[in-house]
Amino acid sequence: MNIAYIHDCYGCGVCATACPKSVIEIRLNADGFYEPLVADKTICTDCGLCVDVCSYVNEGLSLKSNFVKSYAAWSNDNNVRYKCSSGGVGFEIGRTLIQQGYKVCGVRYNTAINMAEHYIATTVEELIPSIGSKYIQSYTVDGFKAIHRKEKYLVTGTPCQIDSFRRYVQKFRQEDNFVLLDFFCHGVPSMLMWRKYVAWASEQVGKLTYVSWRNKFTGWHDSWAISIKGKKKFLHLRLSQGDIFYRLFLNDCCLGKACYEHCKFKYNHSSADIRIGDLWGDTYKGDEDGVNAVVAFTEKGDTVLHQCNCTLVEHPFEVVAEGQMKTSPDIPPYAKDIWEVLRDESATITQAISVIDKHERAERWKRRVSRLLQMVGIRYK
Repeated sequence: MNIAYIHDCYGCGVCATACPKSVIEIRLNADGFYEPLVADKTICTDCGLCVDVCSYVNEGLSLKSNFVKSYAAWSNDNNVRYKCSSGGVGFEIGRTLIQQGYKVCGVRYNTAINMAEHYIATTVEELIPSIGSKYIQSYTVDGFKAIHRKEKYLVTGTPCQIDSFRRYVQKFRQEDNFVLLDFFCHGVPSMLMWRKYVAWASEQVGKLTYVSWRNKFTGWHDSWAISIKGKKKFLHLRLSQGDIFYRLFLNDCCLGKACYEHCKFKYNHSSADIRIGDLWGDTYKGDEDGVNAVVAFTEKGDTVLHQCNCTLVEHPFEVVAEGQMKTSPDIPPYAKDIWEVLRDESATITQAISVIDKHERAERWKRRVSRLLQMVGIRYK
């Protein structure tokens, strides 16, 4: 048995990492999401490793633990806290473990090919490109394959990537060498959308040389922003001002099929040692410097947190996870129209935004008519 029958999965790439014959490739499918392809079935020995490590086909979580410690946290280094998307705890974890002899498999954005990719950092300087959130699906294979299982690593990724990776190191009995970190995940958008966004952005600034998601130029609570630098100029685009990428992403209209139907990692469901995110909610609503929501799901994770140059304030999990998604998103009624635009190579991303605008105008009109009819005692359906 091999992974060839799997489609619309998490695209975590761990199957390709585990394959002893290197016959599995991870490619973008027609909708712009990574999925496995068995390139040469004649070489496959049907060892089953690819299926064994697959979080998508295996039920439940790979981590069996009842340990939970939850914190509000932030870096004690003000420069780190300012540069990071939230409180800078992710970077501090990486820096601490590198100083202890670990390597880090993190994610950076590669402007040469306009994609997010996992890579190996062995120094704090090499870790710097991993700073900040990347709100697109990462290509894991090169980074994961560069890992030597008998060495010590911090591995970061989406919850599904981390769950599969834990299955992988469990299979080879090397789990003790790894610290695994994931985050509160909304879902991953299609690379078809991102490519159209890059095409639009390149028209504004020239060939992209720098992309940063979630910076805090105007404060943490208005940090849904993308900064884009090109050969011609620099743009800073905010959701609060109608940024195209965030409108599509946060409207849940172009996420992966697995994000809607098969996600088992929301809220307190994780196979990581540590989960991080933004601590939205009432407790820190007056803080504009950034506060991380941090949850340790293992004693190992909790120990690492207490070794970092961070302030940790323990709270009940409900406080730390306030504002985080508890269930998978629903597919909006106009998603089909959005996908028609994304699949059309000649269409632009502004046409996708027009679909949302049309839907929102119709909804406003329905609400207005409903209020008027209610005023005269007629119920509007």
